Amino acid sequence: MTAAYWNRYAVRTANTEHDEPAAHALGWTQYPGHGPGAELLDDPRTALELGCGRGDAVAALAAQGVDATGVDVSAVQCEQARNLFGNVAGARFEHGDVLEFLAAADQRWDAVYSIWGALWFLDPAVLLPLIRDRLAPGGRLVFSHAPPVPGAYGIQGMYGAAFAADPVWIYRWSFEPDMWAELLRRNGFGNIRARVETAPEPSKLGTLIVEAELGSVSARVVVADG
Repeated sequence: MTAAYWNRYAVRTANTEHDEPAAHALGWTQYPGHGPGAELLDDPRTALELGCGRGDAVAALAAQGVDATGVDVSAVQCEQARNLFGNVAGARFEHGDVLEFLAAADQRWDAVYSIWGALWFLDPAVLLPLIRDRLAPGGRLVFSHAPPVPGAYGIQGMYGAAFAADPVWIYRWSFEPDMWAELLRRNGFGNIRARVETAPEPSKLGTLIVEAELGSVSARVVVADG
């Protein structure tokens, strides 16, 4: 069901009018131009995006000289990314299941990241050890997605179509910042900064952003005020 969900999403949101990555491609929030940017990746030589979608962030990193790879379970998304950015030197787009891709990979990356991408939709008990094994020593994991609904943590299900349509569903995992910090600590990560970045308008939904390093011993949790 996962690939079907994201293929349907890709068709519904397709936009091939632009052949350059958006200016906010390396922003972590749902508000263009708001919040931190590429600096969270700490100038990597190599980077892997989990759930690369149409490929803007991969292309933006590659344009800066990073050897950048994106993987996405949706064949439609990957085709869109290759059509848009396949000519950008250093940018590669792989179609496949993220867990299978990580398990089969034979390289290590300086940074693994997910911008409202696949990390949110995979069981962290399975995913985090795979990421740990594919990060270079001192490498960084950075991801963002929506904060959890208060009191609703762990695995959740959601349908991707009208309730009267053929059912297409997906699972996602939601945790508070301190919960993410503990999960990461248990999997060998340190120097953890997990927080909720407030929206440009404080009444709007913020963004959960998590940073962690492999092989660092310290851990901290920060809930941002803005």
